[in-house]
Order: sequence, then structure tokens, then C-alpha cells
Amino acid sequence: MTHPRLAEGPAAFLTGMYISFWLPGLVLTAALVIKLPSILKLWRDPLLRAVGGLLLFACAVFAFAAPATISWTNRVTGVPNIAAPLVYSLITALSASWLLLVVHWRNGHTDRREQTRRATRWVVCVYAAVVVALWVLFALADVPVEQVRNLDTYYASTPFMREEILLYLLAHTVACTITTRLVWNWIRTDGLDAWLRWGLRFLGIGYATNLLFSAAKLTAVVARWTGHDLDWLNANIAPSAACIAATFVAIGFIVPHAGQYFHDRWLLRRQHRGLKPLARLLRPVAGGREPLALRATAELRLLRRETYVRDALLQLSRFLDENLRGRAYDAALALGHEPGRAQALAAAVTILEAVESGRHAPDDDGGTGEADTSYLLQEIQALSEVLRHPDEITAVRTRATVPAESMSTHE
Repeated sequence: MTHPRLAEGPAAFLTGMYISFWLPGLVLTAALVIKLPSILKLWRDPLLRAVGGLLLFACAVFAFAAPATISWTNRVTGVPNIAAPLVYSLITALSASWLLLVVHWRNGHTDRREQTRRATRWVVCVYAAVVVALWVLFALADVPVEQVRNLDTYYASTPFMREEILLYLLAHTVACTITTRLVWNWIRTDGLDAWLRWGLRFLGIGYATNLLFSAAKLTAVVARWTGHDLDWLNANIAPSAACIAATFVAIGFIVPHAGQYFHDRWLLRRQHRGLKPLARLLRPVAGGREPLALRATAELRLLRRETYVRDALLQLSRFLDENLRGRAYDAALALGHEPGRAQALAAAVTILEAVESGRHAPDDDGGTGEADTSYLLQEIQALSEVLRHPDEITAVRTRATVPAESMSTHE
């Protein structure tokens, strides 16, 4: 069955599929909020300023380009279509911010500082001149009939307005093409952080999609010049492409920060869970369960568990049998474990022996002297991890505790 709006024509169908201006605006605002603390803290960093400017102009574009905002701007000012040069100026400023961003990304090294300054001045001067020209051309044009969605095609042949439309689209297309090429070239650079590389991929897709915005607009304008009507490209395809592109760009800025943040949180929780077997084993030594910290941050919970474990190990250390640990280490090597694993297994065997024998009791003065605690305190994660493999510990412990005479006779 044919979709009812498709039966009315492609323009009506695409209007029904129209993507809201506010969704990418919200995503861009989220990206700006995430980046804002770094931007304010390191305001002298030109790269962060460029990122802040880009996100700010992108938010402004979608706020002022929304049809409802366009109608409001025209009504409040009392000037028909005054929203057009305003939106065009914001799009031009956004295009300039793309170029400034890649300039500072690619040429931000000390030895390229002067080159970066020249490129920055060139971009600012050229695009500032474009903005001035947009307002001059609008002042010269005769655009009395308000157009909220199809202004570019409605006035495609109007003197001065025609030149204004072509000027902002040309400035947008040039900036988008250069930015897309540089971003995709940078993605192939060696040594990039994985999260940054993924962020650049989203940025590259976003900038490439922006080219569809310009292509749709230009095609619709040229169609008007030749007497054809492809206004649906301008009213539906172009805004939709811009919304999709902006969403990808926003995600490109969010991914490196959010990805790294969640990755760090995951590592902290993984380390916290990793210490659970060792913390449980040392409860008799510590005199009870570790204190609860349900509302504490992941960092604080990990720190508390590490402190709990290390305090218990220090209390237990004078009751550890260093001779047993040496035999356990040799046994683990004999069983085919690599040295690092063998060291962790030997420490686990020694701790288990001390805990299970009850020699750690406070009134027990049968300690054999201070043991070497450097490994125990530094490698608590490795030590806790081997406790998850009781079969390996049992094999090492059995071999390490067999009397030497029995071993020699058996061999």
C-alpha cells in the first residue's frame, strides 16, 4: 500500500518525515555543557575556544533557523524576512568556526604558531567580510513576502537576494569541504587515542553530511533558474541533512569525553569488584566486614577497599611463612606458571595458610618476624585475581606442603 503522504507527492511525504530542529539543538547543547568546564578553565587555549565557538554557533543556528523562531524574529522586528540574513550570518560564522577548529587542531604545535596565527586571521577576515556582505545585499534586495521555509527558492532569481543566497552557500560549502578532508586525513594519523578516533569519525560523517545540505539547496535554486520546481529539496532534504549532520558533529564532541569518563568508571568498578575475593578472605584478620559506602563515589569506594585490604595484610604480615612462600613459588613454576602468576599464587598460598591456621589472632605472638610486604601491598589486584582460581591454588599448595623426603622418594 502506498504511503498516504507519498501519494500526495514527495514534498508532503518528506514533510511528514521532517526532523525536528530542536533534537540536534539539544544534543549540541549537551555537548557544549560537557565541554564548558574545560573551556572556562583553559580559556587561553585557542583550540578549546574554537570548540566553544563552534558549539555555540551551532546551537544558535538551530535555535534561530527553526520555522517558529523565524516567524517570531520577523514579527518582533517588523521587517519581512529579516531572519534570513541573521540565519545566514550564523551559518557563515559556524562555517568559519569549523575552519578555525581544524587550523588549531592541525597547526597547534609551537613551531607552527605563526602559521596558525596567519591562517586564523585569514579565516576571520574572509568570513567576517562575507557576513558584512550578506547584510548589505539584504538591504539592497526587495523581499516583501515572508517565506519561512522556502525563502532560498522563492527569491532565487531576485536581484541581490540571489547573490546573498549563493554567497552564504558558497562559504558554507568551501568550509565544509576543507574541514571534511582534513578530519578524515587526521583519522588515519597514527597514535590517536581510540576514543578521539571515534569522535573524529563522527565529526567526519557530520561534516560530510553537511555537504548534502549545500547540494540540496543549490540544486533547488538552480532548478528555479531553469524553470523547474524542486522546492522540496530546500524545504525538507536540506534541513533534515543539517539536523543529521549537527547530531553527528555533537556526538563527535561528546564521544571522547563521555567515552573516556565511562571507561574510567568501568575500570574503577572492575578494580573494586576484583578485590572482593581478597577482602572476603581477610575479614577474620580485619575483625569484620569492610565499611559500607553505598553513596560514595567509585573512586572513594575503591580507595576504602584498598585501604581495608592493605591494613589487613599489614596486620597479617608477621604471621606469614616466608619459607612456605618460597616453596610455593617453586611449585608454581614447576607446574608451568609464568613468574608473575607464580608469585601471586605463592602469596595466596601463604595468606591462606596463615588465615586458616588462625595464627593471625591478636593474642598470638607466634609470628616468625616481619615478612616482605612490598609485593603484597603493591599487587593486591593480582593476588585477589588468583583467589578466583582455587584449583590452581590447591595444586600449588599441595605440592609446596609435601615433605621434601616424600617428594624425593616420589620423584
